[in-house]
Amino acid sequence: MSDNRAETSYRVRVSAAELARHRVHPIHKANGDEERYAAANYLMSFTKGLRHDHGLGVVAVRSHFEAMRQAIDYGYAKPFTTEVPAPMDPDIRRRQWEAPTAGTTYDLQGPDAQAVTMAPAPALCTDELAFEMAEVYQLAVLRDTPLSAFADHTKDGADLGEDKDRLAHAIGHLQDMPYAANGFAETCGTKGRPRKTETTKKGDCMLTPQTAFRGSSPGVDVGPYLSQFLWIGNNTLDGKAMDEGFIQYGAQCVDQRVPKARPGLDYMTTWDDWIRVQDGFDVNHAGVGQVIDEDPCGPGQRFHPKRFIYTPRDLATYVHFDALYQAYLNATLILLGMGTPFDPGFAHLSGMRGAYEPMNKADPSSDDAGRRLNAGGFALYGGPHILSLVTEVATRALKAVRFQKFNNHLRLRPEALAGRIAKAQELDAEYPQLCGAMGKMCAQMQGTLDHIKKANPEDANLPNGNYLLPMAFAEGSPMHPTYGAGHATVAGACTTIVKAFFDTGTVLGQRSTNGCGDGDIGFYHGVSPRCFEAVDEGASLDCSTPKCPLTLEGELNKLAANISIGRNMAGVHYFSDYYDSLRMGEEIAIGMLEEQALCYATDDFVMSVPTFDGEIRRIGRK
Repeated sequence: MSDNRAETSYRVRVSAAELARHRVHPIHKANGDEERYAAANYLMSFTKGLRHDHGLGVVAVRSHFEAMRQAIDYGYAKPFTTEVPAPMDPDIRRRQWEAPTAGTTYDLQGPDAQAVTMAPAPALCTDELAFEMAEVYQLAVLRDTPLSAFADHTKDGADLGEDKDRLAHAIGHLQDMPYAANGFAETCGTKGRPRKTETTKKGDCMLTPQTAFRGSSPGVDVGPYLSQFLWIGNNTLDGKAMDEGFIQYGAQCVDQRVPKARPGLDYMTTWDDWIRVQDGFDVNHAGVGQVIDEDPCGPGQRFHPKRFIYTPRDLATYVHFDALYQAYLNATLILLGMGTPFDPGFAHLSGMRGAYEPMNKADPSSDDAGRRLNAGGFALYGGPHILSLVTEVATRALKAVRFQKFNNHLRLRPEALAGRIAKAQELDAEYPQLCGAMGKMCAQMQGTLDHIKKANPEDANLPNGNYLLPMAFAEGSPMHPTYGAGHATVAGACTTIVKAFFDTGTVLGQRSTNGCGDGDIGFYHGVSPRCFEAVDEGASLDCSTPKCPLTLEGELNKLAANISIGRNMAGVHYFSDYYDSLRMGEEIAIGMLEEQALCYATDDFVMSVPTFDGEIRRIGRK
């Protein structure tokens, strides 16, 4: 028997390997800016950590970038120390490039790190790049605007007139740009990476407070800007209610509130600070990269106030310190605590069949009519199964996105592009091969740049205007290229796992008890819709009835978008980083589930996975 089991186990592993082997490995394509602007000191490539010219802000010596590219292509970590020149300062530590060789490793489960890819990023001289850079600038200006303003309605009760005006002003600048005027009008946002828009009576596709700065998947434009999973808790062992924001985690609780970073305090808004960060110096090694507000608490004591995520700065703080799978692990704990129904395709195996219909109603003529199901899910089709998978897939996502970041695209961060914009006139003059490209991009976003110039301090190093990007973190972006985004790839992978296990058609609402709507609130069927939103500057959550029900699919899509675009709010990513990385993460998770399905050799099951583009992928054994 043991020999047969060993042989069968081997064949299952071979079958999984064959499945992975026959996935078509794509051709990886970059946008060509690295080669196109090599003579302009690689000004459109990632150079953070190398020495930069103080006058122009580009890498000081072209061969230094070329040495880094060679080290990447070589695939070993040591050359980054021995062969890539880096500036030294005896008084300040240098930051390390983060895992530049991770994309060369192999894995025993799921798609190979190089079996998935991302389309070329928007290139210099494209309307899309100018538009998404303007988005990042505008998000920096809106960093302390309540998220309740990012919707057509508010539950706050406060006067949001100025905040609404500020948001409308930002949207107006974006709507006037060629990418929106041409792409949105012709295709309602499906040109390039689509944005959510609303169609006017004249047929124009417009950004609105309910659609701007949101993601692109079903449900992300419904209800509050923030996903419910970043606010609510579940009913805890010590009696805390959902609207108190505590998530039961074994015998402990996770607090959904975050430390409040000091409003109005941004970083890297002077040229000298910007240069030092680009050179890779660890400017915040003695702290955490953000000033967290303190309030007095008795003689000689202070405490750090915490609140529910209320502004883009709060969301940026969340994604500054999170463990990358944290939001999705929390979401899974919330759903399990609620008793949210699993996917109907294997509810009979998970022990949750009663959430749909009793066995005696399913098929009264069957032999099991009226019998209670006495086998349920745990290690298989249950809580531990999904809790393990939703975290395990994250490391696969990170390896795949590292290959895209370093080996394929080497795309510069928004903070670096802002430095190019601040020196646009000098760069166009120094490098004729640009054909005025920097100035042309600036002209497209002039309204936004004027806005940024007013927000930034005057700087003698920037006589043509201080157009540096105000950053939420003192260190700016991480020490790796921007495209793809690690947070977004992990978001796509982890969220896909959650969508595969749970019934994504459920709605957040309140069950009825004896005909009264006073039962539990959760994601169920046949409920009275409910919705939570942070009020009183994040001090509490308010529960109300939404105009349109919030589905589990929509709130998970929104969660993935929030975490990804929260990085844009910090200034460290573009919209395309979110859009393409999310879908690559989805492919990684689906591939992993397909291989796992080969291991479940007995009971029939089917998982139905709604994708970020709205289709359904079915995985199972029938």
